[in-house]
Amino acid sequence: MPVTSNLVDRRDLALRLWLMQAITVVVFSSLAISFWYFQIVQHARFQEMAENNHQRTLALRAPRGVLFDRYGKVLVENRYAFNISLVREQTKDIPRTVQFLAGISGADEETLREIVDRHRDEPAYRPIVLIEDATLAQVAAVRAHKLELPEIDIEEVPTRHYPSESFAAHLFGYVGEVTDAQLARADYRGIHPGTIVGQSGIEHVYNKRLMGRDGARQVVVNSTGREIVTIGEIQPTEGHRLQLTLDSDLQRAAEEGFKATGFAGAAVILDPRNGEVLTFLSLPAYDPNAFTGGIDRVTWGQLNTDKLRPLQNRAIQGRYSPGSTFKVVVATAALQEGVITPSFRVHCSGGAFFYGRYFQCHLKRGHGSLDLRHAIEQSCNVYFYTVGNMVGIDRLHRWATALGLGVKSGIDLPNEVEGLMPSSAWKKAKKGEKWYAGETISVSIGQGQVSVTPIQLAMTIATVANGGTRFTPHLLKAYDDGGGWKPVPAPPPQSIFRFKAGALEALRDGLWLVVNGFGTGGRGRIEGRDVCAKTGTAQVISLQGGKEAAGRTDKDLRDHGWFVFFAPRDNPQIAGVVFAEHAEHGYLAAPIAKHVMMTYFAKKEGKPLPEFPTPPRPAQVVAAAGAVQ
Repeated sequence: MPVTSNLVDRRDLALRLWLMQAITVVVFSSLAISFWYFQIVQHARFQEMAENNHQRTLALRAPRGVLFDRYGKVLVENRYAFNISLVREQTKDIPRTVQFLAGISGADEETLREIVDRHRDEPAYRPIVLIEDATLAQVAAVRAHKLELPEIDIEEVPTRHYPSESFAAHLFGYVGEVTDAQLARADYRGIHPGTIVGQSGIEHVYNKRLMGRDGARQVVVNSTGREIVTIGEIQPTEGHRLQLTLDSDLQRAAEEGFKATGFAGAAVILDPRNGEVLTFLSLPAYDPNAFTGGIDRVTWGQLNTDKLRPLQNRAIQGRYSPGSTFKVVVATAALQEGVITPSFRVHCSGGAFFYGRYFQCHLKRGHGSLDLRHAIEQSCNVYFYTVGNMVGIDRLHRWATALGLGVKSGIDLPNEVEGLMPSSAWKKAKKGEKWYAGETISVSIGQGQVSVTPIQLAMTIATVANGGTRFTPHLLKAYDDGGGWKPVPAPPPQSIFRFKAGALEALRDGLWLVVNGFGTGGRGRIEGRDVCAKTGTAQVISLQGGKEAAGRTDKDLRDHGWFVFFAPRDNPQIAGVVFAEHAEHGYLAAPIAKHVMMTYFAKKEGKPLPEFPTPPRPAQVVAAAGAVQ
């Protein structure tokens, strides 16, 4: 028995030793593999984590460049605001942090969670801005709970500040956080998520100039994330300062005029000598300041569902029939093609037959016998039906294009649309049908299939004013990159032609009579300024059964009103268009243009700037209306 017992004990001992050896080998092998994995394979990752546990690099946002008007007046600048950010590496319970922050700040918890989710793939040490442009109450609340929220930082950053209300909103545009779609584009290479970039208007077109270069501050932090000492700092570089061609006083005059009359619409006013944009507006607009801190869902939803479409830039995106303003194009084409001379006469008895259909003039009793000058003055439809029919659609198309209709203006603003100047080739390509001569009759008075944007009509009247040079409208005049102001060369003209002998004088005479004779533009008259202009009424819906076909609708079906102008007649210095949406008659847009011109001349001569007169009551307007073209 003793021998057997000793033998069993020896076997048990050997087994135990073998198990211990195996376990030891497995443990040390695991340690060796782990050391290899963490020290070799994951070396870069853990080195970065180790460094960021002790050092942290904080971005210092560069102020965007300041915008000035043509005379050096500040238009858009920066102010300092507070951002509340989350540093994820300092917390193990992000949902709790977000919930706590929402509770003390009043921010929407779901929105904060969405922001965190959107930046989840970024490095954990990079702060995520949860609340931009925080209120003083929010900042105070976070500071009061700093011990409970060591992972929440408060940073003072430069933030865009625009003029009050919606002043020149569609021109300036707005800024916002760079989108994923933008980050995927080559021209946004080097821009990090969370960066504030221009999203519309000048802010978008000249974003690279305006952005500047961010700086950085490197700090040492302890285990709780508290800063111990700053070990290095690179100051941010402000973006380029830009001087625009805009005249802020003329811009304000136009906006005052629209506000006083209550119209929505657009205005584009140019220097016809070089294409510089003096005034640019689209109404209704929005407040760009609402975007600087990240626009909330409710406000964004309201802007997108508003039936008045405040986000649409009517000046370059709204397409409308030009109405009787198109008669300037018809007259130009007829004179340049040699189809008529200024003395060519047509008898108007209130309407005329063309291709078996009777086309009415706006004056039912007729205008009698008229030459070109007085046909422009009286805006006689029959005269221009006749002349347009003689010219034909393709020659009208050629000259309308030369004057800037149906093509993009090329202005330095985003998302411009083309209008439409029809031709026989266009209809064949678009609809597979031939152009019928009878269609030209409607086009001849700016109806039918022709559609234009306000900026295109501004180009047209400026080109007529200066004698045949179509300049590209532009907004950037000069820039300062830190080395002083440098002028920006104007874009080259898009087309140049010379008016035939006597043609330009006849056009100017007719347009002068519109305002200073017995035409429809008398509301634009300025004593001693020789204002030339043309009114236009653009149908929103056909007069013949259109409203009946539309049935009951909440859409405004009243006609639009145009007023194109330049002054003075023989040496034009200012030209442009005022478009009054649903104003019914073009002459109701004239007082707005008049106020801008009076402001221009008063400023030029050093006189006090005028105030916009109180508009007449509706009954007075109707009584004084007269003709409607």
